[in-house]
Amino acid sequence: MSSPVAFSAAGGGAAAGRGGGGARPKLEHAYLELRTPPPGGGLTPGGPCGRIDFQFNPKELSLTKAAAWKRTPAKGAKSAGPPEYQGPQPSKLTVEMFFDASDTHDTSVVTSVERLFTCCVPTSETRQQQRASPPWVVFHWGGLTGFPGYVSQVQAKYTLFTTSGVPIRAVCQVTMEEITGETPGQNPTSGTLHARRVHRVRTGDTLPLLAWREYGDPAAWRVIAEANGIDDPMRLPGGLELLLPAPDELDRDEGAAAHGGGHGGGR
Repeated sequence: MSSPVAFSAAGGGAAAGRGGGGARPKLEHAYLELRTPPPGGGLTPGGPCGRIDFQFNPKELSLTKAAAWKRTPAKGAKSAGPPEYQGPQPSKLTVEMFFDASDTHDTSVVTSVERLFTCCVPTSETRQQQRASPPWVVFHWGGLTGFPGYVSQVQAKYTLFTTSGVPIRAVCQVTMEEITGETPGQNPTSGTLHARRVHRVRTGDTLPLLAWREYGDPAAWRVIAEANGIDDPMRLPGGLELLLPAPDELDRDEGAAAHGGGHGGGR
């Protein structure tokens, strides 16, 4: 059983970053963040290893969440037996990516499509470790961020060509599937998009200070560091934009053991 949900992007994707007054909201471009697969088959992805930018923001996002049920047939029974719940299935996020080079007639469209295809191919590092795995991906759009997953399918359709046969327009359907198992910083019951807040670093900002303001717990700085791929929490360049995970993305088990479960004080 699956329940697809479509999210319309009408009205722009930067609503989470609007401030007061009549200032025009900043245009935020969507992108796929590529993360290094964890060594040894773990569930904590490595740091960012690239990104694929959307040339145009998507018009809608499609999310699917499914559950597995099983019926055991009874011989000679007049009706079917009651179903048994087998557990949740991975969430899926499907998004359309549109590429166009009709003004330049270059090969950028083919290059972009080939980059998407590489998301379905194991990285050279994991092949050398004999643990073949494609890069993990996370969808970002302004203050929205998706679950850690992998690209399970890419469908590309070339719709316009030059007179010499070079594709200059393409529509791609990209399907991302949630990594099985609970990943750090993720609410395992949701598997959906999180409305993360965007904060621009100012002089004097530190990750513990931001964690205290946002969650009421300075020790939660590790969640911010992991969400943004920060290795050195003491060096935050001014003007850097940080994604602040929603409170329900915090690792509840660890937080409850270390701090009494009190992550909700900041929001």
